[in-house]
Amino acid sequence: MKKFLIALLLFGFNLPLAYAAVQGKEVSYQAEGVTLKGYLAFDDAVKGKRPAVLVVHEWWGHNDYARNRARMLAELGYVALAVDMYGNGRQADHPDDAGKFAGEVSKNLPMARARFDAAMDLLQRQDNVDAGKLAAFGYCFGGGIVLNMARMGADLKAAVSFHGSLGSDSPVKPGIIKGRVASFTGEADPMIGADKVAAFKQEMESARVNYRAVTYPGAKHAFTNPGADALGKKFNLPLAYDANADKDSWKQATAMLKEVFAGK
Repeated sequence: MKKFLIALLLFGFNLPLAYAAVQGKEVSYQAEGVTLKGYLAFDDAVKGKRPAVLVVHEWWGHNDYARNRARMLAELGYVALAVDMYGNGRQADHPDDAGKFAGEVSKNLPMARARFDAAMDLLQRQDNVDAGKLAAFGYCFGGGIVLNMARMGADLKAAVSFHGSLGSDSPVKPGIIKGRVASFTGEADPMIGADKVAAFKQEMESARVNYRAVTYPGAKHAFTNPGADALGKKFNLPLAYDANADKDSWKQATAMLKEVFAGK
């Protein structure tokens, strides 16, 4: 044991080189005169340029949950940017405010596109990012935003929605969506019923999009968020974490990232 401790003292300083931690930093950027406050995550042990992923927050706003997802992506070797769609880093503590903030953006797609494009531009300008390899993950409100950005022709290799809204006032036409699309929803989510899933599938098939739409039996809204149970009880909302659905949707989504960034 003594020899081991001596060796650790002598050579232990080399360990961080092999096990570099994910780095995270707050970033600010602008869109139409509004300051947006994001969070950039990357692993500094990965050398050279690499693919990047935008993470669009739930209707609660840019919070620790969105940042944690960005860090999880950074652990896989990507550069990830948790974006701010509300401006000035606004967050909601009550569903009434969350609905107001989300509605302001969702009902103004040109503004949403400007803020999303500003985040894309920031990400593409990073020294460690391969500007031609971008994808986007979105959660709840963010899932709907990501899908709509893909419908508007955003240059994304993949657009992935986790328990996000699926509908659109303007169904996409063939040739607009540039990459692959995935949607993961819960069958017990009253906010995204079977009719909406069916309409989404029809839209994607009519537009000849390479997509997948996965539904999880018994899963409710916000099933990827470990804090969903507490929020559901606090505000009497149909929210619940589902560990199996969370694990499977993450596995499928990250497998898709590997495929699209490899050109498959």
